Amino acid sequence: MLLRDLQCMLAAVYGVEIGVDVRDYLVTDSDALAAWDQAAQARESAERLLIEESEAEIGLALYLDPQLLERLEHFDPRRRLCGSNLSDFCLALEGVSHFNYVAWNAAMDRRVTLLELEMQAEVDKYVCARMLLSRQAPGALGGRLVGSLFDEPGFDPELGATESERYRVAARFAAGYCLSLESRYPALAPGVAMLRELRSFYRWSQPAKISHIRSAVLT
Repeated sequence: MLLRDLQCMLAAVYGVEIGVDVRDYLVTDSDALAAWDQAAQARESAERLLIEESEAEIGLALYLDPQLLERLEHFDPRRRLCGSNLSDFCLALEGVSHFNYVAWNAAMDRRVTLLELEMQAEVDKYVCARMLLSRQAPGALGGRLVGSLFDEPGFDPELGATESERYRVAARFAAGYCLSLESRYPALAPGVAMLRELRSFYRWSQPAKISHIRSAVLT
């Protein structure tokens, strides 16, 4: 299944073990989503990670719109990633990225910020898209992967001011970092040096990530 393949791809890139299968936490019933999280009723979303914390454990559920999954099944980005399915791919990948990052950090007894979560997801979209394109036809996106992902990003107009600013900051930092990766590691398939950097980046805290991005962009 696509979601499991994306989960395994991310785990392999970052050299981490995710002890749970994302498919076991998948919710596609919007009514069930609303029953669990009343906030979901305020704004419809095709992708949402729900987190329930207690002193002893953390509960997760990943909601993905069934029509989104159906479109990806018929136009599978593993076979061909292009402008027609890039948006759907990014939505599904974002959900899997959030799930992996929260699950892995929880297993390490580490907390993450919402900005950190969004920023990592934006980087993950670029990395996974780049890996898929390295096996397919790079020209499918016109050779402008960073531009296709980050130029003129759209944000839900129903987002509150705080949420909207968080998404914009995350996209801005991620865009700069991914552009620097493309410049410093021009070979489409990530090599040893790029993977080493990405694995360090994954493990850093939000301040360390931002510091590294600023350093990489200015280099």
